[in-house]
Amino acid sequence: MPTKTLEATLAPPTAHKERKLQEIHDLYHEGLHEAFEAGAATRSAVNDIVTPYDLPYQVKDALKNYVPSLDDTQELSDDHPTRMVNRAARFDYSEDRTHSYVWEIPQPGRGTNFWIPLRINPEQEQLWADLLDGNVSPGQLQLIQNRTSWKLHVSIKYSVEDPDYDTDSDDVTHIGLDIGESSLIMGCALTDGSPTRPLVCDGSRAKHLRKEMHTTLKRLQKRDAAEWRIDERFDHYQNTLTDIVEKASRQAVEYARQFEKPVLVMEDLTYIRESLDYGKFMNRRLHAWAFARLQDRIEDKATEAGIPTMYVNAAYTSQTCHECGHIGYRDGGGEFHCTHNECHVTTFEGDINGAINIAQRADPWGESVPLKPAGNDSPRDGSACDSTTTHTEQSQSEQMTLSEFGSKPTASD
Repeated sequence: MPTKTLEATLAPPTAHKERKLQEIHDLYHEGLHEAFEAGAATRSAVNDIVTPYDLPYQVKDALKNYVPSLDDTQELSDDHPTRMVNRAARFDYSEDRTHSYVWEIPQPGRGTNFWIPLRINPEQEQLWADLLDGNVSPGQLQLIQNRTSWKLHVSIKYSVEDPDYDTDSDDVTHIGLDIGESSLIMGCALTDGSPTRPLVCDGSRAKHLRKEMHTTLKRLQKRDAAEWRIDERFDHYQNTLTDIVEKASRQAVEYARQFEKPVLVMEDLTYIRESLDYGKFMNRRLHAWAFARLQDRIEDKATEAGIPTMYVNAAYTSQTCHECGHIGYRDGGGEFHCTHNECHVTTFEGDINGAINIAQRADPWGESVPLKPAGNDSPRDGSACDSTTTHTEQSQSEQMTLSEFGSKPTASD
């Protein structure tokens, strides 16, 4: 069963409840660090350490599960959420309250628990209702302390309808999604093997925000600004980027709904961070962009919509001609150039070419090894271009650009 995280913000607590929340948070971190530094590798070993702590059993049990899973070569950060097992998932709902949903926060001892109102994510209201009705199963809870508020994340397992078609059949519509810097998402569906009107989610705003965030935070740090001010600006940028991710992922799924028997195909980016080597400036920009985060949100929304997703080998998707399979190159303007003299494709919009290749690789025959090796792909900012090979004789075929596929929708539509 797929999992999802429900999100809520705790209503501003009274001074007494704030103190109780802080006590749980501080004691949890003390127990976590003590068990981790002691090298506790089993539930029993963690139990021996955390038993004396004045924590609710839901928190202690979460520590017993969590600490043995940690890599002892890592260092613990200070922003770990306070984890609780699913027995802490006790909620209530009433339309008569200002905040309809409330959470019973566990405390050590008997009769010490207290309730606190929640501001739930309105887009998840149905899932919250399903949780109260028992239609979905709660998993781990995480209580997260921010500078000015407390947040609650609840992991749930929920059932979705499986697609009513065979994803291996010949009549499915494979839709390649190329996630990148210039175009946040470039999608292209193959109908009867031919590319159709693509989806274009422009990435310029996200790119601008990431650059602005890096510059702003760096300046604040140089000025020895207060930590709360740095946290405030960081949260602002992260919330804005999260909103962009949510809108773009929703748009990708809505695009897929237009086609019969859609299957979303994305690149397996497991090792993309290790393979990036575009220099210090580009590496910072690309590593800062959460490629996997956007893919995860697309997959979550597609699963809810009953649309299957699959992942394919990411190698050379932007450097291979979708028509002949020959290795070409991308110029600084983002256009792909085929270097095979017998191919009718001379130039092609680079991101669409990549999306088509991704869709084609859903077919096992599309996983073939490229005809010959190539250098790094262009970083899409115009700073460099590939020169792996060049035409000895240009094809006379007409140039193919994005405009040939019609007007392009954007993430702001």
